[in-house]
Amino acid sequence: MRKYKNLLFYVVTIAAFSALIYLFLHKGRLLETDKVNHFVPQISASTWDQFKDTYFHNLTHPLAILLLQIITIILVARAFGFLCKKIKQPTVIGEIAAGIFLGPSFLKSWSPEISAFLFPPNSLGNLQFLSQIGLILFMFVIGMELDLKVLKNKAKDAVVVSHASIIFPFSLGIALSYYLYRDFAPDNINFLSFGLFTGIAMSITAFPVLARIVQERGLSKTRLGTIVITCAAADDITAWCILAVVIAIVKAGSVLSSLYTILMALAYVFVMLRLVQPFLKRIGDKYSNKEALSKPVVAVFFITLLLSSFTTEVIGIHALFGAFMAGVIMPANISFRNIFIEKVEDVSLVLLLPLFFVFTGLRTEIGLLNDPHMWGVCGMIVLVAVTGKFAGSALAARFVGQSWRDSISIGALMNTRGLMELIVLNIGYDLGVLTPEVFAMMVLMALATTFMTGPALDLVNRFMPEPREPALTEELQHGIRYNILVSFGNAAKGVSLIQLANRLVKKATPNAHVTALHLSPSSELNQFNQDEYERESFEPVTAEAEKLNLPLTPLFKPTLDVTEEIVHTANTGNFDLLLIGVGSSVFEGTLLGKILGFTNKIINPERLYDTITGKEKLFDTSAFDEQIRQVTKGAKLPVGIFVDRNLPQLENIFIPILSISDSFLLIYAQKLIHNSEARVVVLDVAGVIKQNPEFKENIRAIEQIAPNHIALYSGRNIEQAFLEQQHLMLISLDSWKKSIDNESAWLSHTPSVLIIKP
Repeated sequence: MRKYKNLLFYVVTIAAFSALIYLFLHKGRLLETDKVNHFVPQISASTWDQFKDTYFHNLTHPLAILLLQIITIILVARAFGFLCKKIKQPTVIGEIAAGIFLGPSFLKSWSPEISAFLFPPNSLGNLQFLSQIGLILFMFVIGMELDLKVLKNKAKDAVVVSHASIIFPFSLGIALSYYLYRDFAPDNINFLSFGLFTGIAMSITAFPVLARIVQERGLSKTRLGTIVITCAAADDITAWCILAVVIAIVKAGSVLSSLYTILMALAYVFVMLRLVQPFLKRIGDKYSNKEALSKPVVAVFFITLLLSSFTTEVIGIHALFGAFMAGVIMPANISFRNIFIEKVEDVSLVLLLPLFFVFTGLRTEIGLLNDPHMWGVCGMIVLVAVTGKFAGSALAARFVGQSWRDSISIGALMNTRGLMELIVLNIGYDLGVLTPEVFAMMVLMALATTFMTGPALDLVNRFMPEPREPALTEELQHGIRYNILVSFGNAAKGVSLIQLANRLVKKATPNAHVTALHLSPSSELNQFNQDEYERESFEPVTAEAEKLNLPLTPLFKPTLDVTEEIVHTANTGNFDLLLIGVGSSVFEGTLLGKILGFTNKIINPERLYDTITGKEKLFDTSAFDEQIRQVTKGAKLPVGIFVDRNLPQLENIFIPILSISDSFLLIYAQKLIHNSEARVVVLDVAGVIKQNPEFKENIRAIEQIAPNHIALYSGRNIEQAFLEQQHLMLISLDSWKKSIDNESAWLSHTPSVLIIKP
């Protein structure tokens, strides 16, 4: 009755108010007599033409163009970044390349119409200002990511290496500008301005890119990683201070004329350090958790950021220096900085920063380098940049006592320029110090020096290998007969995998060991949240291992490629079994998933190649995602894929045998019987055991050791009532694929499943 009552109320309400609206519209039309005498339609065209004109107007509206630009930029930047990850390069290289691709160097020359539609000249101002907001937020994050405590502890060596890595290339840059000035300097720019900007362009190190490379290569907690991060931090602070002075001199035209600006900048720094920082510290100490960090408190810090940027822009040393300084003086509380970085970083890096790369690409005209002489000058710029930064850093590191191997590695890492170089170049371009030709050469230099960092480190590792420390203890390497590697993505899945591993080795723990591996994409980590991620990921897992008295070694790694790192760890470690969990598709159970059918499969170039050459099908029928498919393909040891459907206990297990090659499953059945006292039912579904006496004899041998714990049934159909009594299905990967290919009805009623690739 209540349902009809609500329906009646709905109908009466809609009808009554619709009638009221009609009445007022009708009455209102009578008022037009004295108001509208000669009405002329704004669009005197057909309905279709009106629609087209309106649609085109909407499509070319500045807001629509800006939104389309943002969508295009993010998609292209993500695609290029993905390709760079595949060749083990920082994603920033791909994003810079995406900017050049969308600029006049490629898109405009290939398709002027598309370029003119996507990036009309009158829209570039909006793109520039939005990209500047992204840079301000990014520099704020960079300032916060500088750990000044580490800098103080390592200041002695770091300052020597850092300042040497600045003065060497700065001097070479001034010398280079002497040869470039006559032919390449803009008109009405004096040599001092051109020389100083060339010097600072040679001296920059990209702290954020360097930090990511250190994380990706597992150097974060090593002596080399600590030294190079500290050097880069000192380099960053020094270089930005020098840049502020250089900007002041360039705008004033001479050193003496810039003294007022420099003095105002020093006063600004003094106020920030002595007055603003203590005030912010008190707020940070009081509101250092997510619950306490309310919107009014967040507003205080954002206002500080904006005021700082505004002040430095008005002084004449650029808003980005103010954003960087605001980040540096943020409360040193690690928890506070981590919370704030997470609030700002995603919007800055994913949404706004790619706009800056593309805006830089729109300015970069590689076509201007149209003769061998221009390319020769470009090569000379790259050579000077590499020689100054690499040699300066390496020699200084060697002087303060580092080994040649570490010194060369420091030189290679400090030579990374990336985004920070582009920021400096754009400032120089905006100030009119750099011509389009020199700007294009410098952008190519930034790409080349960033690109060569990874290969340079690989060469160092190849020709000057460091003695590898054993991943596990001597006892683990030699004294244990069965090692399991558990790789998990989230803590809940890690706990279920640890429980399964325990059931395989429960009574053999003196002769067994479990290593829990958790990998995080290095692009998602910064030096403040890395330890927090590691602790949060392993806390439930280690607690479960302690509860089960299971020997466990936690292993946490930031990495560029999670799948490749899992395979590498499994193949290079002393492991007998790799356990991984299955994740569900984002389309599972949705209408879109039913329509597409294969939405949890990813087509990548490698799979496409294997399909063309006939190695495998385009769409894998195992219902696994691409990561698991790649792990099972690359791992050279047995892999257990666990499909957890709330496994409460492990008493009843069944093993469907579809092929004679499934005989290896008896090894795992024996382990589960011995360690968990499970009862195993072997189902000879295809009648293969009946035709193989040796297989049957192996089952009988297990039965003699553990009476009433294993049974063999031949030719039995797998029924729902039987499946409801089971706790786990143990099946080979080949048999699992066969069952899915045959669309076996019983699969939808299975309990938890352990799929094993031998």
